[in-house]
Amino acid sequence: MLRGRACLVGMVILALGAGCASRKEDAKRPAWQPLFNGHDLSGWTVKCKPADHSKDFWRVEDGCIVADSMGRPDHDYVWLVSDQEYSDFVLLLSFQAYHDNPGNSGVQIRSRYDDQAGWLDGPQIDIHPPGPWRTGMIWDETRGSGRWLHPTVPAGQWVNQLMANPDLAFYYDDDEPAWNLLEIRALGPTITVILNGVPITSYDGSGILDDQVHKERGVGTRGHIALQIHTGDQLKIRFKDILLHEATPQRNGPTPE
Repeated sequence: MLRGRACLVGMVILALGAGCASRKEDAKRPAWQPLFNGHDLSGWTVKCKPADHSKDFWRVEDGCIVADSMGRPDHDYVWLVSDQEYSDFVLLLSFQAYHDNPGNSGVQIRSRYDDQAGWLDGPQIDIHPPGPWRTGMIWDETRGSGRWLHPTVPAGQWVNQLMANPDLAFYYDDDEPAWNLLEIRALGPTITVILNGVPITSYDGSGILDDQVHKERGVGTRGHIALQIHTGDQLKIRFKDILLHEATPQRNGPTPE
């Protein structure tokens, strides 16, 4: 089982083929990009409705991005959105959750914020500490869709714990190793989610993420990455070690194991 920062670094080194690939091969291989510098929110922008602009829900503390709306549930969705857009990639990040946290979070991919409407469209990989079995499932925030993509349930219906992988591993801050490692692979129409080494989701979005609804919003196949504070929720969660490797459907790039 994966264990913290040291294991993440080792995994990335293995993925890049250290010690076994030639310098020529390494030169051809696209690099992992750190999306968080460990010091400030450079490269990210808080997106929310005007009434929430003054709320300091996002900060950097002890080398981590912290989302904290505890004791302050009077807010709409508040997002931390990457300045850059991405299409096909492998994303790695670590997050820390808390037992006394009643709120919901998630990682949006290939998404876009509409400043006029105050809404972020696009698919979201759920992180749900109050019911960790939901973590890794995919919800579609796109207006005109607004439903679970995986597991697939009819519009208006909800997922349940029987749909979750029984081998799922989820850690809280007082567990060992205290951090969760989330891997998201967005390659062509397929989104794969792996949590702490356990495959959670493999979703083929052909005909859905590239349909007219998503095309009109400019999401589903390309867009921003974002971290979520759910509307009306009291949430505390930490993120660190956010790394991205751009890839193509034909060349999947490093596949950490």
